[in-house]
Amino acid sequence: MNLEKFMLPCLFKTLFGIECLGCGFQRALFLLFQGEFSAAFQMYPALYSTLIFLGFVGLYFLDKSKNYSRLLWISGIINAVFMVGGYWYKHF
Repeated sequence: MNLEKFMLPCLFKTLFGIECLGCGFQRALFLLFQGEFSAAFQMYPALYSTLIFLGFVGLYFLDKSKNYSRLLWISGIINAVFMVGGYWYKHF
């Protein structure tokens, strides 16, 4: 089954003609679901840090008994570093 026809197009790439920091995330996520962990990392190096960050975002909103703001900030900064580093690696 070709899942690429169901993917959302990148609005930034459509408008400006260059990839954004998130381009490749959907394809990498589908590769991860298929069990191709290395190919998913090569497609979008920030995939795993983004999933960890989104997990902390979910904990922040779902579990009000603990304060996850410090973990959220740390994982957000690490994710931003991976996103910029992956973008740099892919394009330069």
